[in-house]
Amino acid sequence: MRGSILVSVPNLITLGRLLLVPVIISLLLDGRHALVFTLFLVAGASDAVDGFVAKRYNSATALGAYLDPLADKALLVSVFVALGILGHLPVWLVILVVSRDILIIGAIVLSFLIGHPVKIAPLLISKANTFLQITLASYVLAFLTFPNLDIPFMNVGNLTWAVAATTILSGGSYLFTWYRSVAAWEVGHEE
Repeated sequence: MRGSILVSVPNLITLGRLLLVPVIISLLLDGRHALVFTLFLVAGASDAVDGFVAKRYNSATALGAYLDPLADKALLVSVFVALGILGHLPVWLVILVVSRDILIIGAIVLSFLIGHPVKIAPLLISKANTFLQITLASYVLAFLTFPNLDIPFMNVGNLTWAVAATTILSGGSYLFTWYRSVAAWEVGHEE
């Protein structure tokens, strides 16, 4: 019985993070910055906790493998869109970030529909991109919460360009890998 409870604990934590997304966005749109910043940090900590529990208790599940990145993307993309709508992030950056994710999801769905599911493993550049997106969102939310915040080594302009560059490189790398896989599969099916 204990094993079956542990198996679901990481997924429950992830579901909790997913359920936080509309709460965080609603509070952000209401201007409740301190609460948003706190919940964003809680959501980030929950990501680390569910991963730790899954590894520590060998309770990773197939559902969790899909649910965890879905929760992460839902949170980050939603926060980016809300910050863009509110004028705290450049709209072009929000469009770039969202477009990359739509292109990747579209490619995965398309490859599934043509009968050649492509499993795309996280790339180093994508991990860097996710880290930079989290850093930028955290910085903007921290600045909204503490307007006099001055972090000497942080610059929102530099972070914005770093997110843009890694988003383009990451998206391009994924699409190139996907295209090569589908093209090779099609050649194999023509023979």
